Amino acid sequence: MSSEKIFSIFLIAFASISLLIVTGIVISLIVNSYPIFLMDSLSFIFKSVWNPVKEDYGILPALLGTLITSAIAISISTPLAISLAVFSTEILPMRFREFINNISDLMASLPSVIYGLWGLYVLAPILYQYVMIPLHQYLGFIPLFSTKPIPTNLFTAGVLLAIMIVPFASSVIREAYSAVPYYLKEAAYSLGMTKWEVIKTMLGYIKSAIFAGIFLALGRAMGETMAVAMVVGNTFTLPKSLFDMGYTISSLIANQFPNAEAYNHMIPALYGGAFILFIVGLTMNLAGLYWIKKVMSKG
Repeated sequence: MSSEKIFSIFLIAFASISLLIVTGIVISLIVNSYPIFLMDSLSFIFKSVWNPVKEDYGILPALLGTLITSAIAISISTPLAISLAVFSTEILPMRFREFINNISDLMASLPSVIYGLWGLYVLAPILYQYVMIPLHQYLGFIPLFSTKPIPTNLFTAGVLLAIMIVPFASSVIREAYSAVPYYLKEAAYSLGMTKWEVIKTMLGYIKSAIFAGIFLALGRAMGETMAVAMVVGNTFTLPKSLFDMGYTISSLIANQFPNAEAYNHMIPALYGGAFILFIVGLTMNLAGLYWIKKVMSKG
C-alpha cells in the first residue's frame, strides 16, 4: 500500500472520528434534555423561574443574559479587534510587531479564571465608578441604563467578554490583512491614495475574514463560563437594563450542576439549557456563514 493511500485513510479516519464526536455530543444533549421538554414542552424556554424545590424550571433569564452579554461584547470588541489588527500590521514599526502580536496571542491563551479575578477586583470597580454611575446619572431615563448600578452585572460581564475575545477576532483579521498581495497596496499608493484610504481599501478586500473573525469571537463569548460567572451577579431575574445582575446559560450550568443530582429534573433542565445554547450558537454560525458567502459573492 502506497504512503499516499495510507495518508488518505488516516485523513478519512480522523475526519470521521471528529464527526462522530460531534454527533455523539448532539445526541447526548437531545437524549438528556428530552425529559424537561417532555414535562414543560417549549414553555421551558419562555419561563423565568428556577425553583428546584418545586421542580419548576425555565431558562428565559439566562438566555436573555447570554444574548445581552454577547451583544455588548461583540459591539465593543469588533472595532477594537480591527484597530489592533491594522495597528500591528500597518502602523506599528516592524521591530515591535512581533512583540505586540505575541502579547495578543498570549491574551487569547490566558485561563478564563484569571480574567474573572481581574474582572471582579479591578475592572468591575473601575466600570462602576467611571462608567456605570455617570451613565445612570445622566442617561438613566433610557431603559438600558435605568437600574441603579452595582459593580457586578450584565454590563460588566459584557465588557469583560469583549476584552477576552478581542485577541481571537484580531488574530484572524491580522493574518488575512497580512496575506493581502503587496502589489495591491503598491497599486493603491500609485493612484495617489492616502494611508487611510489604502487601509480602508485593504479592509474592504478582507471583509469576509473580518466577518469570520467576528463570528469566531461571538462563539467564544456565548460559551464563556467561569469569567462570566464571577462578574455577572448570578441572579435569576429577567433583566430590565444593562446594569441588572443576571445569569448566562453557561454560568447557570456551572453554578447549579453541583446540586443537580439531588433533584429529579434539574439535570435534564441543565442539559436543556445546554441544548438551547447549542441551537443558538449553531444558528449564529449558520447566519454568519450565509452572510460571509453573501459578502464574498458581492465583492
